[in-house]
Amino acid sequence: MGAVAAMTIMLTVLVTAIISGIFGMAGGLILMGVLTALMPISMAMIFHGAIQLVSNGWRAFLLRDHISWSVFGRYLIGGVPVMILLAFLFWRPDKNMLYILLSFLAFLPWLPKRWFALDVKQKYHAEALGFVALSLNTLAGVVGPVIDIFFVKSDMTRKEIVATKGATQAFAHLTKAVIWSLPALYASDDVVFPPVWLIIAAIPLSMIGTWIGGLILHRMSDVSFRDWTKWLLTAVGIVYACRAVGLL
Repeated sequence: MGAVAAMTIMLTVLVTAIISGIFGMAGGLILMGVLTALMPISMAMIFHGAIQLVSNGWRAFLLRDHISWSVFGRYLIGGVPVMILLAFLFWRPDKNMLYILLSFLAFLPWLPKRWFALDVKQKYHAEALGFVALSLNTLAGVVGPVIDIFFVKSDMTRKEIVATKGATQAFAHLTKAVIWSLPALYASDDVVFPPVWLIIAAIPLSMIGTWIGGLILHRMSDVSFRDWTKWLLTAVGIVYACRAVGLL
């Protein structure tokens, strides 16, 4: 990997960690696109999973007093069966399909909320979130906008939302990194692991960015938090849609 590519990845990790620290998502969506442009998909997924595990896990730790552990526990109930299923599923998306999936996820917040009677605190909704989130996160690399649909109608505060989403996404990214690494057990040429030094160098940047984002979050109102999230995702979605059309 060249020095320019490595520096680009380092800077992107820092900036996207700040974004995720503020909004609880979007940062991972941007990082996935940059990594996919610079790396083979398997390497991008494993690297993204490792970095986002740290970023989301650190964010959840910083806001641990606000995590809804009952929601997280029910999320795991729905997600564990998906882990077992995907471990034996050998289909993986190519870059073109990945950009289409990323674009779709970015535009989800514009769908009318009345279409979704979803509230993560309601019975069976957190379980459904676990099933959907782990499926999409493993195949597309990110799932933040889908998770948001399950939280938007809840009566949780912005800190509770960001903290609980951080915990759920940390588990999802751990699952993704493990499942994309599994073919290596069969000596598959399809798996290309990212350089260990790159992961080690990116982890502190992810933690610093998450901390900075948390400081900004504390100064933001609940209303502006939701508005900025939608417009940021829209910009990202347009970029990925153009990228997908270009590849076609």
